[in-house]
This record gives sequence, structure tokens and C-alpha cells, in this order.
Amino acid sequence: MYHSSMARAATTSDAFNAVAEPRRRDILNYLALQERPVGDIVASLGLEQPSVSKHLRVLKDVGLVRARREGRHILYGINAEAIRPLHEWTSTFERLWRNQLQRVKERAEEKMKKV
Repeated sequence: MYHSSMARAATTSDAFNAVAEPRRRDILNYLALQERPVGDIVASLGLEQPSVSKHLRVLKDVGLVRARREGRHILYGINAEAIRPLHEWTSTFERLWRNQLQRVKERAEEKMKKV
């Protein structure tokens, strides 16, 4: 029991842990181009409304999502600044994989020359 509450605390305090949850990534993807009300997220992703609200709360707590009121609706959208550290971290690995793939390609080309 102690471990699960610790994990839950970490999830709400760190963007990397927050996006480890696949449905939260789905929500971020959905919000990437446009602000949306909760109802649109629920309808589009086929999740339960309480679940979407809980995920949005976590994403808001870590700063990845912003909420603003428009009339009677609350619109949720991406906070691009907060996503930047995630992008920068993953791009490190993107470079690594590009280098790996380049080496595989070069080795394959070397083998083809020998044939």
C-alpha cells in the first residue's frame, strides 16, 4: 500500500511520470492542435468523463495542460513551454537512434559490396 501511494504522489509532481500513462498521452495528442472542453475529449477518446477529469487534473498539476474559462465552458489546452523539457530529453535519444540506424545501414552496404 505504501508503495502505490508513493507512486501516485510522484505521478502528480513530475511531467515525465505524468506522460508515462498512455491515456494522458492520448489526451495531450488530442489537445496538441486546439483547446477543447472535457466533453469533446470524452467523446473523441471514448473514455469515461471522471477518468478524463482525473487525467486532466494530473496534467494540469504538472503544468502540461492549461485550463481557461470561456462562458460556461472550461477549455483545456497544451502548455508548450512545459512540454519542451520532454521534447529535449527525447530528442537526445532520437539522435542516438539515427546514429545507430546509420551504422546498421553502413554495415549492410559493406556486406552488399562483398557479395
